[in-house]
Amino acid sequence: MSVSNVEMAGEAGRYAAPLRILHWLIAGLVMATWPLGLMIGFVKEDVKLDFYLVHESLGFLVLWLMLLRIGARLTSSAPLVEAPALEKAAAHTVHGLLYVFLIIMPVSGFLATNAHGFPLNWFGLFTVWSPIGKSPDIAFTLSAIHEWSAWILLALFALHFAAVIFHHVIRRDRTLYRIL
Repeated sequence: MSVSNVEMAGEAGRYAAPLRILHWLIAGLVMATWPLGLMIGFVKEDVKLDFYLVHESLGFLVLWLMLLRIGARLTSSAPLVEAPALEKAAAHTVHGLLYVFLIIMPVSGFLATNAHGFPLNWFGLFTVWSPIGKSPDIAFTLSAIHEWSAWILLALFALHFAAVIFHHVIRRDRTLYRIL
């Protein structure tokens, strides 16, 4: 497969700078938040609340950055790329699902925290308004949605990362450079 002239043109073959920055910022936050959430069940009780505070605060930050990213994505175009139709469809599907679950996961986590009766105290700086308050009848459902969306997000990340490796190492094309 050949690389299109647009891709070889440098900056024209890349995502806009705000999208590139948000991509890597969100990726870094998720790479910190996801394992932190997984570890909460294994830490001693005297530090568990600290883990929750950081996990929930980072997750809430991911939510707002994702909303900003969606706005930036809607106002800028993606760089053109030549690829088979099936490959383009797979990429669009995985990217779309990543966006969806990067919204579902923090929203469900935030609402689950609220429903369990714990308002989000964002990095200890201020308390975030709770839209639902303590609601034990839906707390475990929201927690389950949050947990399942985390595992789905991990699977989507694995697919995304496998595609990066495929394009960069096997195909040796410039796909990775679109987001760097």
